[in-house]
Amino acid sequence: MIFAREVSDPLTSLVKQIDAATAKNDSCKMGSFIVFLNDDEGLEKQLKGLAEKEKLEHIVLTLETNKSGPPKYKIAEDADVTVVLYTNGEVKANYAFKKGELKGTDIDKIVGDVKKILPEKK
Repeated sequence: MIFAREVSDPLTSLVKQIDAATAKNDSCKMGSFIVFLNDDEGLEKQLKGLAEKEKLEHIVLTLETNKSGPPKYKIAEDADVTVVLYTNGEVKANYAFKKGELKGTDIDKIVGDVKKILPEKK
């Protein structure tokens, strides 16, 4: 689950890699979605274009006009991107990045941590 306030190149890179990880782990019933916390009227069109351009097929893109996000998630007001990896209601990894802080090494770490939410291989 990813919460974001706006589209950026690093976020697009993360979303593409999470989409690919979701496809790769389809047999584990892995799901992924991103919630954009933004009430910009043009965002829906921008997200449709992003999904088409990047060929996103396994991650759900959604809009939430409440910029604070769902209250139960307590998204930090200064977080531009928040990533929560969870399984069976248990958080296994949680990341928050202020605007401009999300970098390639962070994306690699997040994608690497996807294994924390997958069933153990027997």
